[in-house]
Amino acid sequence: MILPMENEQARRLSQKHHMKILWEDFFKSDDDTIAQDATLVEKTSIVGRIGIMLLSCGTGAWRVRDSMDTVARTLGITCSTDIGLVSIEYTCFDVDNESYSQTLSLPSTGVNMTKLNELEKLIRQFEKERGNWTIGQIHKKLREIENQKSAYPSIIAVLSAGLACAGFIFLLGGGLPKVICAFFGAGVGNYVRSIMGKRKITLVAKIAVAVAIAWAVYFICFHIGMILFHLDYHHAYGYIGAMLFVIPGFPFITSGLDMSKLDMRSGLERLTYAILVIIIATMAGWAVATILNLHPGSMLRLKIDPGMLTFLRLIASFCGVFGFSIMFNSRPPMAATAAIMGAMANTLRLSLVDYAHMAPALAAFIGALTAGLLASVVRQKVGFPRIAITVPSIVIMVPGLYMYRAVFNFGVTNINIGAFWITEALMIVIALPLGLLAARILTDKKWRHAD
Repeated sequence: MILPMENEQARRLSQKHHMKILWEDFFKSDDDTIAQDATLVEKTSIVGRIGIMLLSCGTGAWRVRDSMDTVARTLGITCSTDIGLVSIEYTCFDVDNESYSQTLSLPSTGVNMTKLNELEKLIRQFEKERGNWTIGQIHKKLREIENQKSAYPSIIAVLSAGLACAGFIFLLGGGLPKVICAFFGAGVGNYVRSIMGKRKITLVAKIAVAVAIAWAVYFICFHIGMILFHLDYHHAYGYIGAMLFVIPGFPFITSGLDMSKLDMRSGLERLTYAILVIIIATMAGWAVATILNLHPGSMLRLKIDPGMLTFLRLIASFCGVFGFSIMFNSRPPMAATAAIMGAMANTLRLSLVDYAHMAPALAAFIGALTAGLLASVVRQKVGFPRIAITVPSIVIMVPGLYMYRAVFNFGVTNINIGAFWITEALMIVIALPLGLLAARILTDKKWRHAD
């Protein structure tokens, strides 16, 4: 016989595949209990809840661990944790020779810089006030952050993706027709991706469908332009720009940073995830390109003098980084800060390649180093999370075009050409986190020490 209380508890249990934890039901102490007076189990759960919320925002293992350690120290306990892409295993110890372990996981990964900023503010405030918050206060603050909806409506997601990819394709050498077609293709593709994401559609389907639709829209816009304005066929080569909104910049960059701190589990999982997204996107794009008879080709060189080209690159880089930052759910001031940094760093990178004839990988390293050094100065002034302004500022440098050309040529068995492009892409992808890492070592005393 099932008692009424047991029946009520059964109804409250999560029916999701990754069961949602009822954090507030898990605590037995009163809401008025000071957190430092709570039981070890309850303190451990506070540390874990904050950690898994930070992980859900897309930040790397070092930042998650550092924040969990800060909360644990404030509560008077010791925390040891192992962090992956979507899961955390950790144990907390107290002075009474007791310990408690938990394993927490997420159903998927994502990026949300607004939530990350709010969580970092909460942690700093919690440490400053020495943990003199009640359990009820902590639950309330975390619930408010957890329940925050997307900072922007769907139309903003459309415009931000379009802006990011339009800026991206100009930086790759595309003219106005390519920029306009990429804007519409990427906007519609990202809208479809966001709708599928809200319906919890799996990663593979979400990426493949979004890329296919983005390229189909680019193809339609291009043919409308051919009919109305007699566009040259070379403008079709800009179709690659319509898919660049799916570039997994955050996991790519944070994977390198995590591995540099010997967080190998997190680093390798993030790298694998990024490679998976790229494979899905490029294979889906290759299939659509084959059906539509599209081929990656060289874009016509823009006939602009160096001074004007540099100015336009600053504008395009600003637009691209700003668009990506909004897609990462950054607030406008944070997005604008990242965009200014990205405009300077990326324009420097392109100028080094074009005018100093520097190797692209070395130029990418210097560009990322510049972004990292600027972030150290900016963070002291405005207090934004470092990752929220550094990663968006160098996402624009990720060689999505090279990756697609590699997959396309592998698909048509042009192995030598495919190997050339994948090597070019790998050199740049390796250089980007190394640049940020060098800046971090130079400017962050806490980061450059292993303890």
